This record gives sequence, structure tokens and C-alpha cells, in this order.
Amino acid sequence: MTDLSRRHALGLALASGALAVTPPAAAQVTPVSNSACPPVSGGRPAPKDWVRGLDNQRKPDLGDGRFLNPLMSGDHPDPSILKDGADYYMTFSTFDSYPGLIIWHSQDLVNWTPVTAALTKNIGSVWAPELTKHEGRYYLYIPVKAKPNGTFVIWADKIEGPWSEPVYMGLPGHIDPGHAVGEDGSRWLFLSGGDRIRLAPDGLSTVGEVEHVYDPWRYPDDWIVEGFAPEGPKITRHGDYFYMITAVGGTAGPPTGHMVIAARSRSIHGPWEQCPHNPLVRTVDMAEHWWSRGHATLVEGPAGDWWAVYHGYENGFWTLGRQTLLDPVEWTDDGWFRMKGGDLSQPIANPRGGKPGPHGMALSDDFKTLALGTKWNFFKPAPDEATRARVAGGALHLAARGTAPKDSSPLLLIAGDTAYRFECDIEIEAGGVAGLVLFYDQSLYAGLGFTEKNFVTHQYGLERGRPANPHGRKMRIRVTNDRHIVTYDISGDGGKTWKRFDRGMEVSGYHHNVRGGFHMLRPGLYSAGAGTARFANFDFKAL
Repeated sequence: MTDLSRRHALGLALASGALAVTPPAAAQVTPVSNSACPPVSGGRPAPKDWVRGLDNQRKPDLGDGRFLNPLMSGDHPDPSILKDGADYYMTFSTFDSYPGLIIWHSQDLVNWTPVTAALTKNIGSVWAPELTKHEGRYYLYIPVKAKPNGTFVIWADKIEGPWSEPVYMGLPGHIDPGHAVGEDGSRWLFLSGGDRIRLAPDGLSTVGEVEHVYDPWRYPDDWIVEGFAPEGPKITRHGDYFYMITAVGGTAGPPTGHMVIAARSRSIHGPWEQCPHNPLVRTVDMAEHWWSRGHATLVEGPAGDWWAVYHGYENGFWTLGRQTLLDPVEWTDDGWFRMKGGDLSQPIANPRGGKPGPHGMALSDDFKTLALGTKWNFFKPAPDEATRARVAGGALHLAARGTAPKDSSPLLLIAGDTAYRFECDIEIEAGGVAGLVLFYDQSLYAGLGFTEKNFVTHQYGLERGRPANPHGRKMRIRVTNDRHIVTYDISGDGGKTWKRFDRGMEVSGYHHNVRGGFHMLRPGLYSAGAGTARFANFDFKAL
């Protein structure tokens, strides 16, 4: 085993929680590329780090005509992308976070900014939505895990909304819809498992029964995967064919499991011919920078070149969730296509002809406005959750709910860097408890809060101690997550002086392969107990 392989093996053990030492920084490792699919890097070496943007967050555009994945850092799984003239729109699974289904905009496929959150009503855990446009109207098809399970649809005449109320379409047991229009004008949703169902002309209901139309390509029996799990069918019409892109192998679990396969047909009604080059994308070695890559969609670039967006886990950082990746596509003489980016660890030439713009958004917040949806999201909110939060006097006022982060519906961000720090002034009322958290779900989180007399330490989703609080109802708390090593600092004078809190933590195991749920470890804040907590001067910085 090479030294590189040893280091990556260590990173894998760390991410699974098997070892409790600091994992290597992603920027310190040079992953190997897939020799069969060399990266498009122009012969130049990879940068030591990403270009830094707002709050020092990494961004993909290197400013020299190249980009470096991830396209969207942090938890942006199951990307659904729409080309709409010169504009591109993309959204992702948002699970139990609301407002949800944040729509992002780009004109060059590399730089993205948020537009709006299309879904404000909690209808359950949102899995792999489909964003499409048909005859001038935008649609979002939304599979949910809830009661009832099934698929909803919302629509809008403008991408920024207003979006309609959710309409229940049925389809229990099916996920990952892919919208398609046949050569005869018929509308369809292709579904997990190789199934499909016809849509009514208005796209708001189904016609007939689900039918099985495709048996996905099967990998060799000795490959290490999570499970067959054919899902995420996406249909693209190009030339004489409809191309169906599907994910198999399971989206988490072993890093070598998830993969991209393809089939084609001259008719939307089949029969479907398997691509002889399957799988088109697969992580084959744990030394690669991106694990569990799959759930792809093809999209035409601004100048007519072709690309694929899909998701993957960053080596050693399951805690960041599945991040969005951009891979160049080449159409081949046999009427198929191939991905050209290799393991995507190296810089790639930008799509041609696009109009660059800003990327991302600042996570720091002066609370002059309440950025619900585009920046902050509640976890599993109640119907009246939005009424808990208001901004006034440069502060967020968050009414208490529940007793701890687990039942308080905390307000959370998506952080996309492997190391970061966030801090905030917090003031509570009598009977209140509030603080800062690193939150996976209601059963797995870490953080530090306080009451008027005591600190409240959270670890593994449990309360771990209540040492005395010398600062009363107001203090500033700072949380540092440095590649899974978490420390807390406390200030009683607004951040002029700091004191290290006497409990550090290691959180590399706070992820899906331990807990399930497909979430990420998100920074945020909570207010519980009684009264209203006041949060001010929220500062975030990637390290």
C-alpha cells in the first residue's frame, strides 16, 4: 500500500468513526485520477486550494478559465437542472428543511446564486425532486417520505414564484421522478425501479397505472455496493434518441457503490438499449477525492457543449452530505457519450460561452432582514414555525419551542467547507435556554447552550453536562469545526476576550452511514424553554 493509500484509508476510518484522531485536510491530499478518463486540466497542476469567496467559503470558479469541483459545496444532493434559454436553474433534495426546494440560478453553469425557496409548506421529507418547464410553465415534482407517502407537484408561471400550493398525485412507493415529453407530445414521469406513469396534459395529475418499461443494467456480482437500488431516471432527447440516465448501486454506504448508467431508445415508449460502456461514472478506489458518485442529468452548455451534474461525497467528509459535481460530456461516434472529468479532483476548463456571475451567498448575518429559505431553514417545522422568527434592531428574535435542540426545530445553515467557525451574541429571557449547534437530526447533534445559571452541553444528541454559567442571560459563543474536531469559546464582553470551554468533541461519525436520513451536519442556532432568545452579529468564516 502506498503512503497515499494509507492516508486515504485513515480518512475512511475517520469518517466512519472508527478512529478518533484528526483526519487529513482534503487540500493536503492529491487524489489519483482514473487513467481511463483523464481529467480535463489543460496540463496545469491542481491548485493547492479552492478560490475563496464570501466568508472565505470555497467556490468553483478559479478565475483563469477553469473550475474545481464541487460545483455546489455542502449538502446539495440529487441535483435537478433546467436549461431555460440563456438561464440555468437547479434545485436539490432538501429533506426535512423548510422553507425548502431552494432554486439556484446561473448563466455559465459554474457560478450560482439563490433565487427563492419554492416550497414553504411542510409536506414531509423531500427526496430527489424534478424541476422542469413545459409550454411556458415551471413545474416541480416532489416525492416525499411522509403520511401520505407519494409525489406532490407545485407550479409557477415565473421561476421566482409565487409557487402554487402542493397538489398530491399519489404514487406511493416511488421516488425520483424524471419528467419527459415523447415524440408524440405525451407527458410522462419516469420513476425509480425502471417504471413510468403518464401525466395529464396539464401535468398536475396522472393517467392510468404505473408500468414497468426498463430493466436497468446490472453490475458484476462481486462489486462492493450498497444495493441495486435503480433510481433517479433522467430523460434527455438528443439527435435521434431519448437517453435515460439512471443511478444504481446505492447512494451511500461503500464509496464504490453509487454509479451512473445509461440506456437509449428512438421512442419514449421503448424498447431501451443498454449503453455498452456502462457504468459511465463510478468511484473505483477509496483514494479518489469523490465517493459514491451518481444521480446524473445531462445538460447542454451555453455554447452547445454538453455536461453532466451529479452528486458525490467528499473523501473523508460524509458529514458534508452529498455535494454537486460538474463533469464534461463528449458525444461519441457510436451515438453514445462519455464523461471526461475522471475522478474530478483536478481543474476542468469552464463551459464555453457562458456569462459569469457571483457565486454562493454570505452565511454571516446582521439580521437586518430575515433570509428564510435562501439562507436559514427550520428543521421539521410546525405549521406556525415561521411566526417564531422575526428581525428587529439588528437581531433575530426566536421564540422558544421545546426543551432542547431535538424538539426546538432549530434554525440551520448549509456550510460547505471542511473547516469553519461561527459565532453569535445570544441573550435569553427568564426560563429560556439557547445556543449554537452542529445538527444532523433530532437524535444526533452537538453544541453548547446556556440558561441563566448553567451551560448546557450537547453531544451525541444527549445532554452531557451543566457547569455553572458566570455570564447570566447574555454572552457570545463561538464554535469551531476544524475537520471534525469541535471546540467552543465563550465571551462575556462581546468577543473582546475569550475563554475556551472545557469540552471538545470529535464529530466525524455524525453522518448518514451512522444515523441514516441522508442529512448533513449543519451549523445553526436554537431557542428552547421559555420566552424569546435574541441572536445578533452572527459571523461565519471558513478556515
